[in-house]
Amino acid sequence: MQTKESFEKYREITDEEMKRAFAHAAEQVNRCIPVFEGGFPAAASVDNFYPKTENDDWTNGFFTGELWLSYEMTGEEKFKEAALAHVKSFKERITKRIVVDHHDMGFLYSPSCVAAYKLTGNEEAKEAALLAADNLLGRFCEKGEFFQAWGEMGKPENYRLIIDCLVNMPLLFWASEVTGNQKYKEHAIKHIKTSMKYVVREDYSTYHTFYFDTETGEPLKGVTAQGNRNGSIWARGQSWGIYGTAIAYKYLKDPVYIQKFRNVTKCFLKHLPSDLIPYWDFDFVEGSTEPRDASSAAIAACGMLEMTKYLEEEEAEKYRGYALRLLAALTEHCLYKDFEETNGILLHSTYAKSSEENSVADGGVDECCIWGDYFYMEALVRCCTEWETYW
Repeated sequence: MQTKESFEKYREITDEEMKRAFAHAAEQVNRCIPVFEGGFPAAASVDNFYPKTENDDWTNGFFTGELWLSYEMTGEEKFKEAALAHVKSFKERITKRIVVDHHDMGFLYSPSCVAAYKLTGNEEAKEAALLAADNLLGRFCEKGEFFQAWGEMGKPENYRLIIDCLVNMPLLFWASEVTGNQKYKEHAIKHIKTSMKYVVREDYSTYHTFYFDTETGEPLKGVTAQGNRNGSIWARGQSWGIYGTAIAYKYLKDPVYIQKFRNVTKCFLKHLPSDLIPYWDFDFVEGSTEPRDASSAAIAACGMLEMTKYLEEEEAEKYRGYALRLLAALTEHCLYKDFEETNGILLHSTYAKSSEENSVADGGVDECCIWGDYFYMEALVRCCTEWETYW
């Protein structure tokens, strides 16, 4: 288990290393443009190579986000053209309602269509993202005041939120900003307050998912869907908590979320192994043969860098330093080395690992995961430039 002193012994990535790492990542993105033309990379690689899929998963927005990040950093039109071609696919998906009966509208439409509108003023992208925001509003549960994650609405077995959804909320704040209609923002605020109240445990570890009573909206129980067990700390869930509390403070400006951020982040950092690459669940410690989840470190770094905008200088520099150490570790241990090895960017992530208490089958274990690639690139961009977030 890490201590503050042992963590701070790990070196920070340098500016030059970050620039080289981003160029290396963008080169991979460029190589993938013709490979995935007319489709998208799957959520996770198979033997470190992403299969080509349709636009029908919760993860498809992330590759488009990689294109936009690459365009912003290089100015090369080929990235912009490829990303704008995706806009039509996302517009078709939401209008034809292709696998959109879930809460992940932000993951799909913020790094794709919101980014497109912010960077180019593309009206089709704006329209698609607003339709996605409307779709997300349809999943709001008045009893309990949260967005239901998955499944048929209102069924007791589905009446729950998950911690990931905090990063879907910026889509709704953006929708209120561009339309002037406060309904999006108001529902997002309610969901954030409910999530922050129930998914963060007393020790500042986090539940993956939390159930509510369908009749009264009263809280019932926190469990896991992808962690090792109901009481364990699923690494990616904890990293969503870091990014999620930063987003909560960004939009609500309630100082209670700064303290929650500090505590949730401390819990994440102290459970890291010596090389700073998280195991997929923090039940597993130094020396375990269980797989890692590099994507959770990339998400956590983004959350720390977001929160530095709202902290006093000394504390902001502390969290920036933590993020730089995570990026150094990811770059050293997980960044792909050559094109024969993979068509992904960040190796050693884990999508889902089965256990006796969770509800998933093994999938994407010790592979590239498309959100890991995206958030690694986002963290580098955050460090290298004054970036206007897609979130």
